[in-house]
Amino acid sequence: MAGGSVNVNGDGDGDGDRIENLISARKSLKLSLEKSKSIGLALQKSGPRLEEISQRLPSLESAVRPIRVDKDALVAVGGHINRAVGPAAAVLKVFDAVHGLEKSLLSEPRNDLPGYLTVLKRLGEALRFLGDNCGLAIQWLEDIVEYLEDNAVADERYLLNLKKLLKNLRELQNDEEKARLDGGLLEAVLDKLEHEFRQLLTENSVPLAMLSPTALADQACIAPSPLPVSVIHKLQALLARLKANHRLEKCISIYVEVRSSNVRASLHALNLDYLEISVAEFNDVQSIEGYIAQWGKHLEFAVKHLFEVEYKLCSEVFEKMGLDVWMGCFSKIAAQAGILAFLQFGKTVTESKKDPIKLLKLLDIFASLNKLRLDFNRLFGGAACVEIQNLTRELIKSVIDGAAEIFWELLVQVELQRQNPPPLDGSVPKLVSFITDYCNKLLGEDYKPILTQVLIIHRSWKRQSFQERLLVTEVLNIMKAVELNLETWIKAYDDPMLSNFFAMNNHWHLYKHLKGTKLGELLGDSWLREHEQYKDDYSTIFLRDSWGKLPGQLSREGLILLSGGRATARDLVKKTLKKFNEVFDEMYTKQTGWVMPERDLREKTCQLIVQAVVPVYRSYMQNYGPLVEQDASSTAKYAKYTVQKLEEMLLCLYRLKPVRHGSLRGRQFSGKFGNGMPDLRRTTSAVV
Repeated sequence: MAGGSVNVNGDGDGDGDRIENLISARKSLKLSLEKSKSIGLALQKSGPRLEEISQRLPSLESAVRPIRVDKDALVAVGGHINRAVGPAAAVLKVFDAVHGLEKSLLSEPRNDLPGYLTVLKRLGEALRFLGDNCGLAIQWLEDIVEYLEDNAVADERYLLNLKKLLKNLRELQNDEEKARLDGGLLEAVLDKLEHEFRQLLTENSVPLAMLSPTALADQACIAPSPLPVSVIHKLQALLARLKANHRLEKCISIYVEVRSSNVRASLHALNLDYLEISVAEFNDVQSIEGYIAQWGKHLEFAVKHLFEVEYKLCSEVFEKMGLDVWMGCFSKIAAQAGILAFLQFGKTVTESKKDPIKLLKLLDIFASLNKLRLDFNRLFGGAACVEIQNLTRELIKSVIDGAAEIFWELLVQVELQRQNPPPLDGSVPKLVSFITDYCNKLLGEDYKPILTQVLIIHRSWKRQSFQERLLVTEVLNIMKAVELNLETWIKAYDDPMLSNFFAMNNHWHLYKHLKGTKLGELLGDSWLREHEQYKDDYSTIFLRDSWGKLPGQLSREGLILLSGGRATARDLVKKTLKKFNEVFDEMYTKQTGWVMPERDLREKTCQLIVQAVVPVYRSYMQNYGPLVEQDASSTAKYAKYTVQKLEEMLLCLYRLKPVRHGSLRGRQFSGKFGNGMPDLRRTTSAVV
């Protein structure tokens, strides 16, 4: 090559060395690159391992930390841990035992009630242990965590997790809803026991079956059978376990519901709808007096044979629960079963309008309550029965006040009747017939003791004394007022015959209806004979001044002296008979509207009238009738009545007239009484 040729001799050796150096440098560089590449690959592979080592370093640090902590702290930590773990392990063991009871407790209690309750008792003991010791175990675990933290014996993150777990446990323990250590098993078991309690009661509570509402007398000694002893023992066992778990009130509620329903079912056959009647639904006591009579019998039956059973049963079933518990239970049964409705009906009667019959009904109510006084005090005397006691006291007070007020006002009401006119038919005023029978009832064995007791109580409330003579004196004053009313009414008639007729009627009524009675004995024989004599006197006067004058119309004096022949005699007979017929028709027409209520007096009076009139008429017609009976026209005009017809007419006088319903209402009582004086022919309860 030009200019580029190599010098083989000297310069050639120098170039060769340089080439070798380059080759050597290249090899070295190549080795370095390969080594760097190997190192890079090695570093790449060691990265994850380093990361793993980095993650394990804290745990390794924790593992070796005890080696670095204080020797005394490390020695003490074992004791702290043992003390904390011991209670926790015991709690866990009991908790496992609780779940072991679950199968037995979810079975039916009635299959083996004693065994079931024994298992439940074990559950209760286990839960009490858990309740008492869970908090202690948590506290000790918290203490050891605090110790580990203070002495840096454990890893901070580990301690943090422990703290969170313990905090959750503490919150669960403080939360009643979430602190069910049995997972709700106890609540489910208690619900089963309540159901068993209800089922036992329901299956053994049978209403009393009655033949009819009126068959109470025949069933006086029959009451619903109490629960069997075995059932009572089961109920007591259930109550004890449920009470221990704060379910007593629920048991009482179930018991009251079932047993009160049973009593109501027993009472249903008595048709007690009338207990719901209000004052606005009846006019006066007479319209519901039948209900009042039933009320007394029904109340006695309910108290003696239904509530008595419930009282005894409550005391037996709830015996171990205490007096207040079973008395409170009984009071609820009585109230819900209907005792309040009975008392309210009595209160409704006291609020009705006042009339004399109401006095008798109030006395009936008082007698019924008084008869049951000892039963009421025993059954309803406890503090739990305060509502029944208050309503009973209110009823008794209303009965006594109402009865006393009506009795003491009776005299005034009789006196106020005096201003009314006497009856137009001359009969016995309803006031007279009512008062005589009414006073007889008040003095009779049925009412006098009750009325006396009522008046004694009423006057004692006013701090006034009472002697039995006060009752007798008041009745005598009432009868004197009746006599004075009669004297006033006798003088009130314009017609003397009707006045005598009225007097005869009423004096005989007093004599007849009071003879042989308590009131008659009180008034005395002389009083009775006096009225009998008055009757006879007025009867004589009445007959003399009325029908006794009729025979005089058939005088024969003119006929005996007459000498003018047959025609003249016929004219005189016609004239006499015409006058007789006119007087008879006038008197008969007037008196056919008069009434003698007493049949014996009516028949005797009519017989006396017949004896006074008919024989004279028969004799006259036999002697002189033929004179006017020659032709039909004369017979119809003058011989108007046959002897038989005349007698029949007279014997039919003074009879009671048929009346339409409601026409026998009495004369109105004045003043406060307001409603009518009752008619005894319609008021069976007031008839002696």
